[in-house]
Amino acid sequence: MRRWLIALLILIALAALAFFTLAPGMIERDLNRIDGKPLPRVSARAEALHRTLTIVDLHSDSLLWKRDILDRATRGHMDLPRLQDGHVALQVLASTTKSPKGQNYDANDADSDNITGLVIAQLQPVRTWGSLLERSLWHAEKLHRAVAASNGALKAVATAADVDALLVARRGKPRTTGAMLSIEGLHNLEGDIANLDKLYAAGFRMAGLTHFFDNELAGSMHGLKKGGLTPLGRQVVSAMEAKGMVVDIAHCSAACVADILKMARRPVVSSHGGVQATCKVNRNLSDEQIKGVAATGGLIGIGYWDAAVCDTSPASIARAMKHVRDLVGIEHVALGSDYDGATTVRFDTAQLAQVTQALIDAGFSDDEIRAAMGANAVRVLKAGLVRLTPPAP
Repeated sequence: MRRWLIALLILIALAALAFFTLAPGMIERDLNRIDGKPLPRVSARAEALHRTLTIVDLHSDSLLWKRDILDRATRGHMDLPRLQDGHVALQVLASTTKSPKGQNYDANDADSDNITGLVIAQLQPVRTWGSLLERSLWHAEKLHRAVAASNGALKAVATAADVDALLVARRGKPRTTGAMLSIEGLHNLEGDIANLDKLYAAGFRMAGLTHFFDNELAGSMHGLKKGGLTPLGRQVVSAMEAKGMVVDIAHCSAACVADILKMARRPVVSSHGGVQATCKVNRNLSDEQIKGVAATGGLIGIGYWDAAVCDTSPASIARAMKHVRDLVGIEHVALGSDYDGATTVRFDTAQLAQVTQALIDAGFSDDEIRAAMGANAVRVLKAGLVRLTPPAP
């Protein structure tokens, strides 16, 4: 009997070891896919132009997963070696802390969470198992550890001066890659605006108010009530602008977007998504919303997955970017991949020259391509990271 008990315990231990070792990778492989469809040839002209660009991507969820961002992975869409291959200057890394079961674009409640199981399966610190705030602080810690271990190859960006220093560093070889922290849904405040200070201190410099469900700050485009800003939400938007945190309207309900644009004192971004004119999915922006973002001096980050552009082809990405350019001007166009965000895409970040080629094919000039691929984002981030000085009385 004792031998059977020992054998059973050994089997349980081996099963647990196999689960915690293999499950995180299996889950990510299933959720972050490359569809394998054909890609067009990248011309010598596009390759040469691409190597001269300052590329900025406004949204990736790579910190969510259990892998070292410094190592080239065989799964997912993004890591430092692939950022280097793709010639990316600055990657905005989002902290995603909660995702409802049965997640969809139409209507989700806030009563369930898929990420808690992932957090446990990945053996994250116990403090993150029940706290959305601690999950974000853990994501920040992961990035800062990677920066410290990168021997200068990866640099955290938290101020306008950091952006300038990054651009200077990229003139040398090997080129440094920058990373800035963002938040996908401020439910990680856990209802307490004082927690914004903790997130700011950890290095977060951009945040969307909602993700796939309504929260204490605002309604989500994918929530049940889809309301506007709450009084707490208004307080948080004002506090973010004052601190030098960029406000992101991605996933906000129409009422939430309207409220933010009405009160904005600084450039607002839509970090990742698409436009209704080329892809009629509810999360994508209407022409009126695009004009509203542009009126703040902000950016529309175009994503690479099917719900953003109704396809995964580089040409579809360029088509959405062209619509924004034609509607409000090239200065409001940006990249917002949503890499590693449980998305299926055509290419990973190492192959970003595909976007450069698609923009050439769509008739964009070299200067327009420079702007859309990153110069616009550099301008807006530098402005948004400066603390807001109260007007003189």
